[in-house]
Amino acid sequence: MSIDDPLTAISSRAAHALKGRFVGTVLAPGDDGYDSASVPLSPAGRPGFVARAETPTDVVEAIRFAREERVPISVRSGGHSAGQWDTAPDGFLLDLSGMNTIEVLSDGLVRLGTGAVWGDVARALKNHGLALTSGDTTSVGVGGLTLGGGIGWMVRKYGLALDNLVQAEVVTAAGEIVTASPFEQSELFWALRGGGGNFGVVTHFTFRAHPLTTVHAGPINYHVEDLAPLLRGWRDVMRSAPEELNTTFLAVPSFGPEMPASTQILVCFADSDEAAAEAAVEPLRRLLGARDADIREKDYVDVLEDPKPAEAPLTIVANNGFAPDFSDDAIDVIARVQRELGGVLMIRSLRGAFNRVSADETAFGFRDSEMLVISAAFLPPDAPASATDWVRTLWAEVSPFLTGSYGNFLSGSDEHAIAAMFPPATRARLAAAKHRYDPQNLFSQNQNIAPVST
Repeated sequence: MSIDDPLTAISSRAAHALKGRFVGTVLAPGDDGYDSASVPLSPAGRPGFVARAETPTDVVEAIRFAREERVPISVRSGGHSAGQWDTAPDGFLLDLSGMNTIEVLSDGLVRLGTGAVWGDVARALKNHGLALTSGDTTSVGVGGLTLGGGIGWMVRKYGLALDNLVQAEVVTAAGEIVTASPFEQSELFWALRGGGGNFGVVTHFTFRAHPLTTVHAGPINYHVEDLAPLLRGWRDVMRSAPEELNTTFLAVPSFGPEMPASTQILVCFADSDEAAAEAAVEPLRRLLGARDADIREKDYVDVLEDPKPAEAPLTIVANNGFAPDFSDDAIDVIARVQRELGGVLMIRSLRGAFNRVSADETAFGFRDSEMLVISAAFLPPDAPASATDWVRTLWAEVSPFLTGSYGNFLSGSDEHAIAAMFPPATRARLAAAKHRYDPQNLFSQNQNIAPVST
């Protein structure tokens, strides 16, 4: 985007207009810091300008500006936007990363700024003997992950990140600051927990954290030709395992000499009790093809990491779905499809606390699931459309055993993606909530729920 472009000139004038109402920083094309703040996938994806909020009042002003000037607004907390919804060439980006405070309150309550990242949260809570189940990575933002779910390393013990939310401070599309909880704005509170950023901009989250000093975590490595027997054995172990034991099955192809192919079960026993951890993990060590393990006591923050990206540019075709019953038939098909695809296969064990939340308690569906199955096929960047179609056709063989999709792992925002994310009754209720809190669909740069009046 050249600073001489007409669109850039318009963006600069709009940015200047907002600056007078803003405590934080407003960056237009050509300003120092704009390029690094906009973080595009391509030059065409850069936002018209970036507004970096520092206070809830900044958020109010940004939303009022977007509404009054009819300028599209996109919102970013941590920046892990798979669909790049935080880029809007004809609008602006509201960047919340500066709102990253971490406050430990009384009785295990923790108040987090929406732009805080989970690595910093885990590090801060460690000093208080507390932890929150979150995502897998240190750099993912509190806001985006929580609103979409949060399937973390303590999901079987404490549920999703959003299940531990007790209150949210929200700026609505009308530019009002409200508190959403089970006792105030309860329908908004319901919709926020799973409905994403459709209903307002959350500026602060209050969670209930849990006592935790250390965990026992690490990989168990396997060497097998056929994944099916290993998957069946793993499933059977998890069906009777204590809820402190959280595991993820991971099969990864080779990405070069420094990243050879591997088959692992990743373990996090969410307790410091070494004897209990050993007893829970031992059946996994005895599964077919087990080679070696590196399970050690560590701080919870050290379980979180950021995966190393592949060095070569690739086209990723990703799919996911929830398995209500991880049956032998489902396992046989998944193993066969994986042999043909040769990409990444990740399967996360659920149940426990995840299942104990009723289907209508939050906007996150598929609570009867046993596993979340995630597949990512890697194609050359110039692969023809037929290659993507081939991946989709193979995945369709797995689909009869799955239901829905986890939105935080989807890059799509079309009708197919939205229909997969929410059961019909949940989606209808979300549409009504959208009409109540954002009837003009100001918050549309996302996996969008269109407002529908009832």
